[in-house]
Amino acid sequence: MSLRTPLGKVLGLGTAKEGTDHWWAQRISAVALFFLGLWFAGSLSGFDSFAHEVVVAFIAEPLNGALLALFCMTVAYHSHLGLQVVIEDYVHAAGLKIFALVASRFFHVLVAVLSVYSVLRIGLGA
Repeated sequence: MSLRTPLGKVLGLGTAKEGTDHWWAQRISAVALFFLGLWFAGSLSGFDSFAHEVVVAFIAEPLNGALLALFCMTVAYHSHLGLQVVIEDYVHAAGLKIFALVASRFFHVLVAVLSVYSVLRIGLGA
């Protein structure tokens, strides 16, 4: 039996005050993906063919290359945020949870860097 009040029991056991930031980041990245996705789908629908030369010429245009790089980075960021929530909610072993969160972060950074590198390489004609 405890003599502590219910408020005293929960003080210090609440959130880490980061949930709101994470929630907003997911919503903002989702809005950005909506508009970038519309641009991407509209651009793809305008292609006559998906031949290598046509796609490379599309990516080589500066505005298209910049928007595509932004799209790739936003997809990786939004995916990371979503997977982080899944890992935090469903992986219960502390060591495995830390490993999964770190591996997820590295994987998403790698995907973002490689996709931006690919767009830049095509855009700069290297």
